[in-house]
Amino acid sequence: MEKWFISMKKADFNQIARKYHISPITARLIRNRGIIGDEQIDFYLNGTIANLYDGMLMKDMDRAVEILSEKIQEDKPIRVIGDYDIDGVNATYVLQEGISRLGGNVDTDIPDRMRDGYGLNRALIDRALEDGIDTIITCDNGIAAADEIDYGRQQGLTVIVTDHHEVPYLEAGGGKEYIMPRADAVVDPHRPDCEYPFKELCGTAVAYKMIEALYEVMQRDVDDIDYLMENVAIATVGDVMDLTGENRIFVKQGLEMLKCTHNQGLKALIECTKIPVERLSAYHIGFVLGPCINASGRLDTAKRALELLMAENRRDAMMLAEDLKALNDSRKEMTEKGVEEAVRQIEKGPLKEDKVLVVYLPGCHESIAGIIAGRIKEKYYRPTFVLTRGAEGVKGSGRSTPVYNMFGEMCRCRELFTKFGGHKLAAGLSLEEENVDKFRRIINELSDLSDDDLLPRVSIDMQLPFAYVTESLVEEMELLEPFGKGNTKPLFAEKNLKVINPRIIGKNQNVLKFQVEDVNRNRMEAVYFGEVHECLKYMEQKQQMSFTFYPSVNEYMGVKNLQITVVNYQ
Repeated sequence: MEKWFISMKKADFNQIARKYHISPITARLIRNRGIIGDEQIDFYLNGTIANLYDGMLMKDMDRAVEILSEKIQEDKPIRVIGDYDIDGVNATYVLQEGISRLGGNVDTDIPDRMRDGYGLNRALIDRALEDGIDTIITCDNGIAAADEIDYGRQQGLTVIVTDHHEVPYLEAGGGKEYIMPRADAVVDPHRPDCEYPFKELCGTAVAYKMIEALYEVMQRDVDDIDYLMENVAIATVGDVMDLTGENRIFVKQGLEMLKCTHNQGLKALIECTKIPVERLSAYHIGFVLGPCINASGRLDTAKRALELLMAENRRDAMMLAEDLKALNDSRKEMTEKGVEEAVRQIEKGPLKEDKVLVVYLPGCHESIAGIIAGRIKEKYYRPTFVLTRGAEGVKGSGRSTPVYNMFGEMCRCRELFTKFGGHKLAAGLSLEEENVDKFRRIINELSDLSDDDLLPRVSIDMQLPFAYVTESLVEEMELLEPFGKGNTKPLFAEKNLKVINPRIIGKNQNVLKFQVEDVNRNRMEAVYFGEVHECLKYMEQKQQMSFTFYPSVNEYMGVKNLQITVVNYQ
């Protein structure tokens, strides 16, 4: 069961339409995305890289670039330590590329997901010491590594943290006591004393801001590193950040750069995954390129994805791209098996009564726990943790619904974990195997989720009669792109619709094609890509139906036709 609701946000849509030369429908769509007032509307429609904030506004950024510029000039060995996901890999590349172009003596290290686990650890620090490293820069990690950073600095290392995760805290006296690492500089827009205006940057964006600030301090042309914005775009979408504010500009600009990228590795990956370059969108990053880059860190080593970004010739790039694609194909098969086992456990046991799902899959590859958790969360619309048996103890990943602050709730039972971190919607954790059942029980006891919170919400922009669905409206909606989390694709609805000639088509029998007719006899071609057999059965029992949909122009053999893609039905 779903709860459908239509956004009822108010504004003078006709006045906005006249001022910005758009239709009142598009004006309403913009207002529905929380964009209010001339300044915000203009930024949303016309924002460019000139509107991005100065990275020096971040707490400790001045200190970090001062240290780095000295280390570069003194030829001190610098090591960038990233993370094994798409954000960590791209952030590592951005820092390594930026520093090396400034003449820095820099190399990289990325933890092994299975051997090292998430983030900075003593083994990585010891490896840096053995290699004679003077300075470590973390990216997409480090904010939760207070003990490890203390150890590194005691050994004489200079440590700079760049991260975008929440600062860990203890609840004390009704407030929060933040555990800030004692690094030489800590650059993270989420630190409570940082006044940077936009908090939702990914790790790669924070790294990019640092390189930008470093170039300015060292009196080099910042335009020379504009091309790294395509890596910021890939990481922003791949790490599922909100496509609002600065992120929207980064992704919009980065996508355009990506269409004509000079990066041999990215070119090869686009080619071997058969993405139509001229139509490349945030969707292709999220569902094609991103999973291939992530697959290396999941099933092999993320260093392979970093090698792809650093490939200098087409031959090496194509070999690496094909390897990553093959790894991702293997990951898809493993994921399907894991999802099936998780569903079986939930349906046939007591888990189905829980409001927070904790599913233990001991035989599952720990690297795909987060993907499985995401799939289970979508199916049952409940916060979900998927736990697997690691080399030492149990490891897991969680994915949450918007009403449940996953990281906040985990902080309330932190004594159960040997390690944990994350944010409102996603988290990672390690714990002893004997604590698995205890964790499931306590995280549910702590939960105050209501039955209403467990109903999926379908947010509809507006009811839209078919007479208003035109080719020009579809074209105008492109102004709102890129679509993704925080800036969703517009969703319309219409009711009292008659379904005509529904039939399942496609090589894999996974497309439902039909026509719909409204009360005024207006007809539209329609397609549905969900559970097609279930939907067809439902259609055969109903005289009239309601649909949510988005309009598009379908082009086949040079002929264009308007159609709607159905998303939900009832």
